Amino acid sequence: MTPVLHRFGTADVPVVVVDGISGDPESATDIAAALAPFPVSNTYYPGVRRILTAQDRDAVAYVDRLLEASAPFIAGAFDTGAFDLTEASFSIVTTPAAALNLPQRIPHFDSTDPAYLAILHYLSDAPGSGTAFYRQRATGIEVVSEENRPGFIAAARAASVDLSGYLNASNAHFEQIGRVDAVRDRIVIYPSNLLHSGIIPADLPLDADPRRGRLTANIFVRIK
Repeated sequence: MTPVLHRFGTADVPVVVVDGISGDPESATDIAAALAPFPVSNTYYPGVRRILTAQDRDAVAYVDRLLEASAPFIAGAFDTGAFDLTEASFSIVTTPAAALNLPQRIPHFDSTDPAYLAILHYLSDAPGSGTAFYRQRATGIEVVSEENRPGFIAAARAASVDLSGYLNASNAHFEQIGRVDAVRDRIVIYPSNLLHSGIIPADLPLDADPRRGRLTANIFVRIK
């Protein structure tokens, strides 16, 4: 498990990539499949999502193992040895490009709190897929804070007339400042306030079955 530390954008934001983090992605896929079918997400996520609870014992044990394996890389990149789990889920992209609403067609942020980190575990083979990071051209925003959030939203709404489908590359409104390709059993760790978007190619199967769709584990922690 050799980590790669990227620093994206003018803000020089750390993004950590680690391959082979679990050594057994099939077990995580089996756990997810046992929880299927997932409900449609009630957030802006373009698909189905199963939030994990304490009753999902196998899934919780998987998350605990993943966090234990990730801890040294979080410590090295973000200068902290402690964090708390805030949420974990299994997710699958299922929404066709033509059916996306505006928030799903632009890069997003998960929290404005700089202490929140996202840990994304790719659990399927999805060639051409991945996660990309962006700068909003009109404002220069890469990292969203409580202070610049209104400006980001206003500029995104103004650009909405030109936006359609999944954002997979730079366009007139957003510049891609980095990307991580989806590789099975790879994790990517990044601050939740960094603008990002899933790379969803046109030929990606939008299958809600965890064994056939673009399955990921989405884990959020807050560093101390």
